[in-house]
Order: sequence, then C-alpha cells, then structure tokens
Amino acid sequence: MGNTLGLAPMGTLPRRSPRREEPLPNPGSFDELHRLCKDVFPAQMEGVKLVVNKVLSSHFQVAHTIHMSALGLPGYHLHAAYAGDWQLSPTEVFPTVVGDMDSSGSLNAQVMILLAERLRAKAVFQTQQAKFLTWQFDGEYRGDDYTATLTLGNPDLIGESVIMVAHFLQSLTHRLVLGGELVYHRRPGEEGAILTLAGKYSAVHWVATLNVGSGGAHASYYHRANEQVQVGVEFEANTRLQDTTFSFGYHLTLPQANMVFRGLVDSNWCVGAVLEKKMPPLPVTLALGAFLNHWRNRFHCGFSITVG
Repeated sequence: MGNTLGLAPMGTLPRRSPRREEPLPNPGSFDELHRLCKDVFPAQMEGVKLVVNKVLSSHFQVAHTIHMSALGLPGYHLHAAYAGDWQLSPTEVFPTVVGDMDSSGSLNAQVMILLAERLRAKAVFQTQQAKFLTWQFDGEYRGDDYTATLTLGNPDLIGESVIMVAHFLQSLTHRLVLGGELVYHRRPGEEGAILTLAGKYSAVHWVATLNVGSGGAHASYYHRANEQVQVGVEFEANTRLQDTTFSFGYHLTLPQANMVFRGLVDSNWCVGAVLEKKMPPLPVTLALGAFLNHWRNRFHCGFSITVG
C-alpha cells in the first residue's frame, strides 16, 4: 500500500530551507565611536546658568541662556535651530540649521543637508565678533555596511593651507567594526599626516572601542549593568604632549525620583559629580555640580535651571 498519510520514507530527513543571513548594519560615523562612554561622564559646570527653551513650531525652536561666573563676565547666548521635513531616523532630520550667538557677536553655525539618500553634507562656521575663525565642510557617504567621510578644514587657496581628514568604517560582523582616520595638514613651510586605526566591538551589555595611531591612543569601555546603572572607563595617551589620562565615570538613573546622577574620578586626582532633578508637572530641570582637583587644589561648582 502507498503512504496514505503522506509521511516521508524511513531513513530520510526533511530538507531545511537555507537560513537567510541578516545584512550587516551601517557602522555610523567615526566621531561617534566613543559616544556611549562619553555620555556617562558629567559635563563641567561652573557658576549659575539659566536656560529657557521655546518651541515655536514643529520645525523651529529657540533657547536663551544666561551664564554668570566668578571666572569671567556674565554672558548671554541665543540658540536657534531649524529642522526640515525629511526624517531618516529619530535623531536625524534634514535639512537642519543650527546657530548660536553670544552677547559679543560671536557666532557658531552648522548647516546639514541630505544631497542623496546615502550622501549627506555639513558646513560649520565659527566667528569671533567680525573675524572668521573656522570654516569646515564635510561630506559623508553611508553604504549598507560602511561609512566614508571627507572633511576640509579652513581651506585657503591663496595662503596654500588646508586640513584634510578622511574617515572610513567597515562592519565586518554584526558586532565588530574596523576602520581608520587619516589627517593631513599643509601650510607654507610645513606639512604632515597622521594615521589612526580604530576598532569597536559591541556586545549585548557592553561596548569596547580602541583608537591607535602615531599621535597616541584612545580606549574606552562602556557597560550597562541594568536599566539604572551605567559605567564607563576611558584611557587617553598623547605622544606629543607625553601625557596619559585614565578616567572612570558612572551614570545612575532614579526614575521614581526623576533624578539622574553622574560622577567621575580620573588619574589627575580630579573628582566630580552632577545631579539633575526634573520637577514634574512643571517643565523645569535643576542641576547641581561640583568638581575638585586635588593635584592643583582647585574647586568649582555650578547650578543651572532649564525651563522647557
């Protein structure tokens, strides 16, 4: 009799469909290799600062900042940002125009546009009162599993000076990224180049990154213990300055108390911490920070209020 139940004959195994491998992800930008670790450390605070944010529309927002410090004169900053309609990700919107001007008339401005689906460009300008200090142009191409970037800094055809920076990152596996950076500078009577190799390994709960070149080394380790605790370790060595620095930072989130605490300890005998506290239902965030350098016997603290 035939196989009325439609079962496979004895001794044979059903064929398995070939497993489709997931494509490798894009490695992102070279400047963001150490971002996770750096976000753990607290930002320096000194004096008293008041920040008022105002969203004027879905595309335009402004911020007013007043800063008073014992180390200098009081200052005022006007920050304005425009975001377009083309959103590639939750953190990337094109075109984007950002400007920051202080009370002395100095301006920092950035313009980011999307030339094609994979090609983006950025221009950065910095002035000090009526004098240009920096003008920089970036072009970045993001492939399926690689990113290539070219930067021109302060190009001067008449003075024959320029700074060129080339970045390349390639995803070898879903967790391993390798790449490099080439910095070339030229001015009358002087030119040179510095090559740096980079690698990044991302696990489920930790990320390790290393940059090594003729100018020095930069290594970082980020670990997320749980939803509330994050730690970061950073090591930097500069061969030109003959200086090395080791830093340890931690990030503690207390969601029930609407508080975030960041702290750091480094090899220069510097200890610092910043405490941020949100005040719902009011759109107000309070921050208090203190930093002490035991080696130089320097202490400074800061307090800020952010509205909006």
